[in-house]
Amino acid sequence: MSTSTVHARALSGIEAPAVAVETHIRGGLPGFSIVGLPEAAVREARDRVKSAILNSGFDFPKIRVTVNLAPADIPKHGGRFDLAIAVGILVASGQLPDTQLSQLEVLGELGLTGQVRSVRGCLSAAIDAAECSRKLIVPQQNFQEASLLSRSQVYGVKHLLEVCQLIRQPLPKTDETVSSTLKNKPVHRSVPEDCRLNNVKGQFAAKRGLVIAAAGAHHLLMSGPPGCGKTMLANRIQYLLPQPTERETAAMIKIHSAAGFSDLSNLFYERPFRNPHHSASRAAMAGGGNPVCPGEISLAHFGVLFLDELPEFNRQVIESLREPLESKEVMIARANTRVKYPAAFQLIAAMNPCPVGRNCTELSCSCSPQQKFRYRSRVSAPVLDRIDIHVKVNEILESELLGPSPDEDEDKIRSNIATARSIQYERNAGPLNSELSITQLEQFCHLDSSTETLMREGMAHFKLSARACHRLLKVSRTIADLDQKQSIETKHLSEAMSYRDPTLEF
Repeated sequence: MSTSTVHARALSGIEAPAVAVETHIRGGLPGFSIVGLPEAAVREARDRVKSAILNSGFDFPKIRVTVNLAPADIPKHGGRFDLAIAVGILVASGQLPDTQLSQLEVLGELGLTGQVRSVRGCLSAAIDAAECSRKLIVPQQNFQEASLLSRSQVYGVKHLLEVCQLIRQPLPKTDETVSSTLKNKPVHRSVPEDCRLNNVKGQFAAKRGLVIAAAGAHHLLMSGPPGCGKTMLANRIQYLLPQPTERETAAMIKIHSAAGFSDLSNLFYERPFRNPHHSASRAAMAGGGNPVCPGEISLAHFGVLFLDELPEFNRQVIESLREPLESKEVMIARANTRVKYPAAFQLIAAMNPCPVGRNCTELSCSCSPQQKFRYRSRVSAPVLDRIDIHVKVNEILESELLGPSPDEDEDKIRSNIATARSIQYERNAGPLNSELSITQLEQFCHLDSSTETLMREGMAHFKLSARACHRLLKVSRTIADLDQKQSIETKHLSEAMSYRDPTLEF
């Protein structure tokens, strides 16, 4: 036959829209054209596909070859369509049968000798292929990734000849022992000895703030001089968080697959912890590039984004956090495409009290008032207002530093955090306290007369914004959940107010 249609999938954000690779071979002068909104890497497939076909022992048609990637309004990026184009040409030229094409989807980049190379986003393609009741052929490097969550049959191939062999014969049953599923996900790993919370001496107030932040997925800012333990505390929150749920695991793996990560098995039992350097660009943080890739805040979805030395980040990078902190998603707009990435991350930030880094409450600090103001103003008030918990981390006393390690039952702490989250899931019907809507706030954060009086006094004294008031109620609700109390008591609200006190030296 002179025409063929091979099913493939593009990559748009974390979605994998279907693409039909239509091939037509007709008489005329020899030529090879690809249409359907291909970008440069897709147009270059002409040379890769032709060499791969010839080096695999097949004949390349010496007449006019036209390949259409439909629908034409979806941008096509990268070499993910190489394998589908090669199969389409071989079927259209009569060198392969077309009996299997209707139940197959094909993804993969071709080398000049016919080897098949890995591509991004195979997991999303596998999930969507399963919904269409089709089997998926992917590069061998992507086989384990594509088999993680998909119920469809996935075949890993290393060479174009292996694909041709699969198409010529009835498709064999895939090896189910290689595929990992959520039902067989591994047990939560043990906490390394050097990453335990009791290795941080002193800082009991900061540890309490860390536990509250972990229990309700609240954003946390720690301010203190260098060497007081801010980074050590932040690195330990990933071991306080409970194991991700099946829904969270599926969402995290799709994002990391779209970003091109190959080893995704650790996401079954631990949440991502992203720690970008302060020199990161806005595109690296929020996402971007060509083709568009997820940034750090999306890679931290359902996990933790740790920004050490927060004021040292570029002002535009810090301001790019504003919308995601509220909406839990990132919209990247380009001239010809709009991509949406989920970004339900938990922000943990650390900063020094002044440019020199010494405690500004001491007379020995050499920073002028203007220097302190410029340093602190690098983080705008709207960003600070979106952070639920502000904790001042003091210098460690000699008696604490040289004394024995604190005797803290970390298993009990993690159990309390998991219990508090279970209470929230059941009561809130899904979201954690940090994600409560206005209606849910009125329903689950009701205050009695004495607690409401304290709330009014705090609002007037600290001059809190409406957003800060809502976040104050959410933190109070989390503290009450840690105590396993049905209602918010005065002590819960008082403790939450201590984390919103603007008189702290930030």
